[in-house]
Amino acid sequence: MRAFISYSHSDKAALDRLHVHLKNLTREGRIETWYDRNILAGGELDAEIERELEASDLFLLLVSPDFIASDYCVEREMRRALERHAAGTARVVPIIVEECDWKAMRELRQLKAVPTDGKAISAWANPNTAYLNVVQELRRIIEAEAVPAAAAKVADEPSATRPSMARYRAKRQFDHIDKGDFRDAAFATFKDYFRRAIIEIDSIDGFRGRFVDRSATSFGATVVNSGHLNGTAHISVHCRSSQVALGDIYYSFSENAGDNTANGGFNISADDYEQFLIQTMNVFGKADERLTPERAAEVLWNEFIGNAGISYD
Repeated sequence: MRAFISYSHSDKAALDRLHVHLKNLTREGRIETWYDRNILAGGELDAEIERELEASDLFLLLVSPDFIASDYCVEREMRRALERHAAGTARVVPIIVEECDWKAMRELRQLKAVPTDGKAISAWANPNTAYLNVVQELRRIIEAEAVPAAAAKVADEPSATRPSMARYRAKRQFDHIDKGDFRDAAFATFKDYFRRAIIEIDSIDGFRGRFVDRSATSFGATVVNSGHLNGTAHISVHCRSSQVALGDIYYSFSENAGDNTANGGFNISADDYEQFLIQTMNVFGKADERLTPERAAEVLWNEFIGNAGISYD
């Protein structure tokens, strides 16, 4: 999907941070972002912005006091984005960067805003957790709409009028190197998710958290819920090595667990088009749904903190 980012130049730091968190999606070729700094010197600003307003599939509005105060952002970019949203030709996602009076704007109030419940990124104890929530929602949008919409569009058009740039997916076989690269990237996603989530939970009264980066293929975490009788939970997470094969990514709910034990894990699988993870629930390898690395990390995090009597909505 091609995403038009509408923002106030006063919020450039938030724009830069969003691009950092979108890197996985852009690397996977799932999203391509455009904003006004992409215009080359000598380009006609209004004409190029107008062209992108008509070409984009997705509009990301970085909503803040400065955004609302900008007539250009609101009256031109947001207005056209909402027109296309109403027509069903694009989707508008408000990203609440700073606390502001955005709910007084009927057009925005009617849309589901991110992060969760429209809580401003600046209000989160760890802004990285808020950006992760934003990216997870965008991934859901892309997976739910982008491919089906493209397929339906191609199917509905007479073959003689189908555009030469129609989207196709080619079947392929994933070899050992592909699997290894995917496993390493997935493990890095797990590690980053847990590191940031521990920082977030450690900032909440009544909870404590500790993250330990043990090696390139292992990390651990501990959470303490002081309000629960059995409110301490541990986890050790390992990435598969050549010596052990308990899962491509596997875990034990104990502190400093060795790499030869596991309570469960995730294995890499693939269809004819892409790789994904499936969760192994026991030693017999019962599989759950196909998961992206981000979703798998979230599933494991929720299971882990549940052992301490904590839930995350």
